[in-house]
Amino acid sequence: MRILFITSTRIGDAVLSTGLLDRLIRRHPHAKVVVACGPVAEGVFARMPNRAWTIVLEKRRFRLHWLDLWRQVAGTRWDLVVDLRGSGFAWAVRARQRLVMRGGRSPGHRLAQLGALLGPGSDGDPAPLPVAWFGPAEVERAAVLLPGSRPWIGLGPTANWARKTWPAERFVALFRALTAPGAPLEGARAAILGGPGAEEAAMAAPVLAALGEDAVDLVGRLSLPEAAAVLARCALFVGNDSGLMHLSAATGTPTLGLFGPSRVEEYAPAGRRTATAVAPGSPGLDSMPGLTVEAALAAAEGLLAQPAVPA
Repeated sequence: MRILFITSTRIGDAVLSTGLLDRLIRRHPHAKVVVACGPVAEGVFARMPNRAWTIVLEKRRFRLHWLDLWRQVAGTRWDLVVDLRGSGFAWAVRARQRLVMRGGRSPGHRLAQLGALLGPGSDGDPAPLPVAWFGPAEVERAAVLLPGSRPWIGLGPTANWARKTWPAERFVALFRALTAPGAPLEGARAAILGGPGAEEAAMAAPVLAALGEDAVDLVGRLSLPEAAAVLARCALFVGNDSGLMHLSAATGTPTLGLFGPSRVEEYAPAGRRTATAVAPGSPGLDSMPGLTVEAALAAAEGLLAQPAVPA
């Protein structure tokens, strides 16, 4: 069976689509899957089982990237084409079956919208949880980066938009509260994660400077499979609404998403143990400063008190 899976240019949306892919692979364990995605999302699928290859769609003027894709896939008769971009591309190639997500904003969580394409799985769940794919090499590297017996807290103080970022000093205050004597993660250290580039490094710099030896700097230093393995070693992840937040939730690590201008009802982290702390006035553009340390701490403590959910 040959499946063409066209997914997002953004990491967060690509991660959310992994549950749908995982369900397809479980239904068709011998299928060969070709993934088409944007450059920054390519690593999400690098360790995916059943992946034949990945086609990286570099956005071009006049939508010529779709012509590039067509040239690479038009010679194949596909058993299934899944188009999560709502582009109409699925009807430009030969296929026995097509599943196309409707474009534009729809009500409800993105995960439920994705699950509706395939219908319920064998467990009756219409919204398949995302998964994070990484291998033994990434596990070994994560163990080197986050050594020792003390717990680790992953912090994601960056985002693709400055208005989505919680103030750096509040990340520091929350970490101190969670790791103080008698606190849920007493003595933990911090793993600071973020994407590549000077802008994300600048967002993370104040947190790194304030935490000093209590933190390890991993901003822009990891592939996505390595980041997933690092997040899987953490006792807790706290981060702004971002691709890293969704990747953390996909690993099963307790994940607290911080929300201001983005819509929590559509993009809350989806995983076995997740929670959100939402700023008053959300989704207002400048609502993020209204989210207090006390509110985030209460959400984090509630999340850590939840019983573990088997994978």
